[in-house]
Amino acid sequence: MAILKMQRIDIYALIKYCKEILETLQRRGVVEIENVDLEDSVFFKGDTSPLQAQYNRSAAVATEACEILTRYVPQKKGLLSSFKGREQLTAAEYEKMVDGTQDTLRIAYDIISYQKNIDMNEAEKIKYEAQLEAIKPWLSLDVPMTFSGTAATTAFIGKFSEKKTSTDIMTRLAELIPEVEGIDVEIIHSDENQTCVFILAMKKDAETVSDALRRIGFEYPSYISPVCPQEREKQIFRHLSNRDGRILEAQNNIKACAKYYPKLEFLEDYFIMKAERYKVFDDISTSRSTFILSGYITAKDAPALKQYLEEHYDAVVELTDADDAETPVALKNNKFAAPTESVLASYSFPERHEADPTSVMAIFYYIFFGMMFSDAGYGIVMALACGIMLKKFKNMEAGMKRAMKMFFWCGVSTTVWGLLFGSFFGDAVAVISNTFFHSPPPAIPGLVTPIWFNPVNNPMQMLMFSFLLGIIHLFAGLAIMAYNDIRHKQYMAVIYDVVSWYLLVGGAILALLSLDMMGNIAGFVLPPVFLTIGGIMAGVGAVLILLFAGRESKNPVKRLLKGAYGLYGATGYLSDILSYSRLLALGLATGVIAQVFNQIGSMMGDGIIGVIMFTLIFIIGHGLNIGINALGAYVHTNRLQFVEFFGKFYTGGGREFKPFKINTKHYTVKEEN
Repeated sequence: MAILKMQRIDIYALIKYCKEILETLQRRGVVEIENVDLEDSVFFKGDTSPLQAQYNRSAAVATEACEILTRYVPQKKGLLSSFKGREQLTAAEYEKMVDGTQDTLRIAYDIISYQKNIDMNEAEKIKYEAQLEAIKPWLSLDVPMTFSGTAATTAFIGKFSEKKTSTDIMTRLAELIPEVEGIDVEIIHSDENQTCVFILAMKKDAETVSDALRRIGFEYPSYISPVCPQEREKQIFRHLSNRDGRILEAQNNIKACAKYYPKLEFLEDYFIMKAERYKVFDDISTSRSTFILSGYITAKDAPALKQYLEEHYDAVVELTDADDAETPVALKNNKFAAPTESVLASYSFPERHEADPTSVMAIFYYIFFGMMFSDAGYGIVMALACGIMLKKFKNMEAGMKRAMKMFFWCGVSTTVWGLLFGSFFGDAVAVISNTFFHSPPPAIPGLVTPIWFNPVNNPMQMLMFSFLLGIIHLFAGLAIMAYNDIRHKQYMAVIYDVVSWYLLVGGAILALLSLDMMGNIAGFVLPPVFLTIGGIMAGVGAVLILLFAGRESKNPVKRLLKGAYGLYGATGYLSDILSYSRLLALGLATGVIAQVFNQIGSMMGDGIIGVIMFTLIFIIGHGLNIGINALGAYVHTNRLQFVEFFGKFYTGGGREFKPFKINTKHYTVKEEN
């Protein structure tokens, strides 16, 4: 439960070491670099945007080459490949791969060139296939489609967009141009959609016949073969065969580059890193021979980096404590609480001068998730799955690793609550024993009988326990507010803003539990003396809130009005406490749905078919129940933190510490100590 101390770091070094220092900072990932703009004629800012664009283009080339290669040589990736994370390289391995980047870049360009060749030939194939389709109706024509006639005749080669016979055509022409004789019509091809014709007329009648043909729907073909259609068909087949050969050759060339896939992935990462380094270079002020770099670093990482830079690059490193409004926030928690930092970050990072609530939040987070999921079988499945993933995939990305650790502890909590409530895949042990062994199950605590109580049979007890946890949760939030006030030496604020609510809410609860009507709900009634004690406590708390909730106002009327409005906030506490009834609702939903699937699975009896059906329904049903209710538990646990808990004390608004580091897809470089 700590916000790490931050320091400003200023690095002064010779310009010749700039590249090496930036690479070191990028590999270590411990410095957040900020823009340095000195108003000095000696120092100036460079413009590296052309170089950034160049490296981004090179990275895009590598990416495109990888995508092309994957298209022809699919990379074998298992179902769990997303958990593997990036491959780690030592500094020596990194330098070795850097030496071959230019050769790899040429290979990437070759792969893209091969693909362009394939695309070009595919486009040519489409063109030739369209030509082939166009001349198919004309294959019986024994003259080129460009044939225009003889010395005495004119040829018309075209089509009608409907089925016609030579008699139909001759009849229509005779009706339109009865004076013209000697017209010959030959049907080349005819189907329901078109009629291809070869028509000869005397040259002296060519214009008259042409006009008549247009009037009856004659049109020239979209594609005209320069040679006889049969010969053109042979030419097209030869062209298609050649294109297929070129495509196959280019595809084989691409497949031959499959061995370079890891190097192409590294090439993509390498140019991304270079582009990011040059982007950072824009934040550096340089002179002819030196440069200045400024930023933030955690106090725990500062000494080691300072020593390294001074020893290896003769740099001058200045460290000063940072505590201004621009200072970023970095969190440090133990292994139990650290996984829930991502939950806090999704809401807001804490302001620099308030307490980090992660450790306290983690305790309640795991408790609430476990109560909502509340099945020992489900908890074991979740904990085992997350534990195996963490064990198997050592290089898992930091964000994924945090999530796996968080759900591991959620699984552990779920297992504990499931044993307390006597739920193990619902009532699976009892159902299996009664259905398939025809005997009552042994009274195994946790698996058959609850160690504590069964919420399905005692919902009111579960509801009251949920409210109790809710009150503790809210009061813990107020305690953190008191801690923040004490840190800032605002001791009276502890009384006005924290103790007052403890008195009001706590007193009201004591008074309520001493009423007879609460006996049936809570299961017990406090002695009458607690009604008096609770009333006095609530009254003192109400007076404190009324008088001091609006203490920032000098006007006494406004002060009382603000105090009255603050006192109205007691209704908010009531609704907040009622919100914890979701612990009961989701816990019951998980258990009841699990029992329903068990009962459905057992309906087919104890035969072979019954065993098979029970197994299928058990796996599918409980799998669905795990997925749906784990999601519900996650969402509602977050809500209880964000709305009820943080609403009592949390300011937030801190800026997350984002150091300059390697942001790549495939590889990361392990900094060697």
